Amino acid sequence: MEIEDLIEQEPDPGLGNGGLGRLAACFLDSLANLEMPAIGYGIRYEFGIFHQALRDGWQAEIPDNWLMFKNPWEIARPEDAVEIKLGGHTEAYRDEKGNNRVSWICDRKVKAVPYDTPVPGYRTNTVNSLRLWKAEASEEFNFEAFNAGNYDRAVGEKMSSETISKVLYPNDNTPQGKELRLAQQYFFVSASLQDLIRIHLHIHPNLSNFQDRAAIQLNDTHPAVAVAELMRLFVDEHNMDWDQAWDITQKTLAYTNHTLLPEALERWSVSLFSRMLPRHIEIIYEINHRFLEDIRTWFPDDDELASELSIIEEGADKKVRMANLACVGSHAINGVAALHTELLQKYTLQGFAKLWPEKFFNKTNGVTPLLCVLLSNPRLAKLVTEKTQSDSWLKNLDEMRVLEQFVDDAEFCKEWRDIKRKNKITLAAQIKKIKNVDVNVDSIFDVLGKRIHEYKRQHLMVLHIITLYNRIKAKVNTFPPNN
Repeated sequence: MEIEDLIEQEPDPGLGNGGLGRLAACFLDSLANLEMPAIGYGIRYEFGIFHQALRDGWQAEIPDNWLMFKNPWEIARPEDAVEIKLGGHTEAYRDEKGNNRVSWICDRKVKAVPYDTPVPGYRTNTVNSLRLWKAEASEEFNFEAFNAGNYDRAVGEKMSSETISKVLYPNDNTPQGKELRLAQQYFFVSASLQDLIRIHLHIHPNLSNFQDRAAIQLNDTHPAVAVAELMRLFVDEHNMDWDQAWDITQKTLAYTNHTLLPEALERWSVSLFSRMLPRHIEIIYEINHRFLEDIRTWFPDDDELASELSIIEEGADKKVRMANLACVGSHAINGVAALHTELLQKYTLQGFAKLWPEKFFNKTNGVTPLLCVLLSNPRLAKLVTEKTQSDSWLKNLDEMRVLEQFVDDAEFCKEWRDIKRKNKITLAAQIKKIKNVDVNVDSIFDVLGKRIHEYKRQHLMVLHIITLYNRIKAKVNTFPPNN
């Protein structure tokens, strides 16, 4: 069997192929190559990002059942399963030492079961883990309900719990969709933080040095509830006082921002938050109260600054600003390109940059050369290795600068062009095989290698409307002949 035939049999993991997922995957790969221990946390979605098909010029979205034949690379770790609480209410009490404490009385529990996929480094002894959480019912079967004749209720909890890890990117245009999306975010954040604390306490006697042993990167605002959850775990579950817990939380967390558009920054309704995560909304209000007190102390004459930076957006329907929560609860904030980070400081997060300029660092998004060159373009990888006389560029891309001396080398440029043409021939053969369409390999290939999400189609439609409007104003023929 040829390797290409084997690859055809194995579906891609249904974990998303957008900017966030691509960055996370490249981070994991590069960390292993650099022999830095790391764990990537996420959700083990049963149905991943949809398959895309074009029918009569329209896109059809088909479920991606990537786990239909199981995943041979993953290892289930049921012994490391943790319990996740949802809903309910809180009750205040005094502990045996007379300290004020809060207990979260939930009305629903979900079990998070981890599945580990190894992420090996290239020619190293380092193998990191991608740990994905599957949602299961805390009780698989309600025997009492079954005996009472309530068969739906007997398996209802199981079905409701497993919904959390069922679909990647559930539509959140409905109240139920919003509730599921928030449940997903909290589910994998809580499971992951509990896991990190368990690992730490396996080695260290207490959590006082947690920030020295764990660095947690928040990949956009989806895991930003980690600020409140880490505080809850420290204060409620491990009886730490607030000030120490807050110091450790800030020193442990760092936030990567992926969007400049203020309207695209994630916000959750306070009423939804209160219903699903009652303890967390209390903690967020306490964090915000202390934060606003600091702002008024530091900038007593700037009332607008406090309103702009508040974690709670006031109004008829109050919102939790997740980007603000991430900024307040982290010791470092970065964009994903030099210009992006600069614009964050000038516009989107201007107030936080005024408050804490020392928190802002740029981290330019990179790609792992193993995936994006060696595996994707082996012909090019072979040429680069020949010219640099080593494959160490796969771990240090700066070594590719050796190629600059060949920029005017006719033979090298011919080899480079030949590789591009051979790759186009390979792609043309695949297009012929799948679509039975012949393409000219000497033409320019303009390729979109992604699925087109609904919101992107809407964006394209708006751009088309604007184009038509501008053509009408310019008195340009808007429609093709015979139409």
